[in-house]
Amino acid sequence: MTIFEKIARREIPASIVYEEEDFFAFKDNNPQAPVHVLIVPKRVIAGISGSQPGDAELLGRMLVATPKIARQLGVFESGYRLVINHGEAAGESVPHLHIHLLGGRALAWPPG
Repeated sequence: MTIFEKIARREIPASIVYEEEDFFAFKDNNPQAPVHVLIVPKRVIAGISGSQPGDAELLGRMLVATPKIARQLGVFESGYRLVINHGEAAGESVPHLHIHLLGGRALAWPPG
């Protein structure tokens, strides 16, 4: 069971900022920007490469929710970045698909 499953089941506390029936967003415990939340499906999808055609609707709704979450967190107007890591070299540490929403400061390009 991943840490995200435990958070979804409320077995581990988290600062949840947004929730729908099958996904939620919470503040990252190791923030890389003033605003850093993770948007996570409640059921396990083992990374972006583990997604299946049947996951498209859920993943689409997660993406469509990002402007609402960004507005709620005060970074919609100034800008924000969405990141999905794949694999250890990219920084993926939990094998459960999640979208990072980062904002609240200038974000350099390329990311590093």
